[in-house]
Amino acid sequence: MAERLGRGLQNLLQQFESARYLERSEGNFTPLPSSMKYSTIIGITAAIALIIACFMPWTFHPDLQKYFTGFYSEQNIYGKPGKLFLILSFIAIVLFLVPKVWAKRTNWLVTTITLAYAIKSYILFTSCYSGICPVKQPGIYLVMISVGIMVIAAILPDLRLKEK
Repeated sequence: MAERLGRGLQNLLQQFESARYLERSEGNFTPLPSSMKYSTIIGITAAIALIIACFMPWTFHPDLQKYFTGFYSEQNIYGKPGKLFLILSFIAIVLFLVPKVWAKRTNWLVTTITLAYAIKSYILFTSCYSGICPVKQPGIYLVMISVGIMVIAAILPDLRLKEK
């Protein structure tokens, strides 16, 4: 009875391993969960969407009758956060493409810094001043969504590991 139970557990374990790993050759295996399978492509797409969002209108200021973007604010009061977003997006794209553990860990840091800066920029651009509230435009929402997707894609990398 104990032998049967032991064999049954061993068969169950083998089925679990064969279902969990897509290919197994020469000590390498590829994780199968779909959340990791396309994380590189999703992360790169989100970084490109962030670059595009920097050129889109973020807010409309009714007192000035002007749209602010990632590269334009009246008299440069809010700075040009689009420049830093461009730099961080290019770094993230490169790190998404490098299949090394150090690159994936560095990408966590880069995307987290990008998320923090996106939150800061969102608060800065959409805050009311002197009783006037700017109208939020699609660009600011695209910034927040794309940065959030970048962080999730960096946390769930598609990385091939070596079996010990």
